[in-house]
Amino acid sequence: MKIRQNVRHWASKKALTMPVVGQKTNDWLVNLHTRVFLDKAAEGRTEERRGHLDDFFDATMDTYVAALEAGFPEAEAREITHIQANFDFYNHGWTEMMEFPADELVDHYERYRDFFERYGITIDDPLGGFRPPEGVANAPSTPEKLDDPEHPHAEGGFADDVYVETDDGEIVVGGTEEPENVTVDRAPGVDPDDVEEVEGAEP
Repeated sequence: MKIRQNVRHWASKKALTMPVVGQKTNDWLVNLHTRVFLDKAAEGRTEERRGHLDDFFDATMDTYVAALEAGFPEAEAREITHIQANFDFYNHGWTEMMEFPADELVDHYERYRDFFERYGITIDDPLGGFRPPEGVANAPSTPEKLDDPEHPHAEGGFADDVYVETDDGEIVVGGTEEPENVTVDRAPGVDPDDVEEVEGAEP
């Protein structure tokens, strides 16, 4: 699929594995993703989906870190979490929120089959082993949309690899190289004072 990548993504990668700073970045990113996808939801459906998306995206932050620890590049680790979300959108019939067409679901699953199987992730169970013990808030489905799905926000034709759009508008297959000297304080939601406190703490 096609995603964006810039210095804030690289800073977030660093921040999410740090104490204090990591939780603040996690919360900021969850709020961001919920807000972005609710903007794509059908009229009148936003509030009933908010709690579900908050819980779901919070769980995918753990997926992201696990994918990084498994050796996936930043772009692929992040793409994995977006694929999880699109599985969830499809299962709920929220086709207007999907980032790629429903007929590409299996293609995206197959590309990361080994990782997904390791954690019990399937199209029907997008969180698998990352599902929180307390579960995820329920939200009404719109299964009737699956009969003739409309994907106004989806971009098809990018199922064979991760395509990264840079700030310059360039499309890079596989993602960009991590910039040198990326500082954690560039990550969203990070307070520079928190960074100083963590970096100055005893190991």
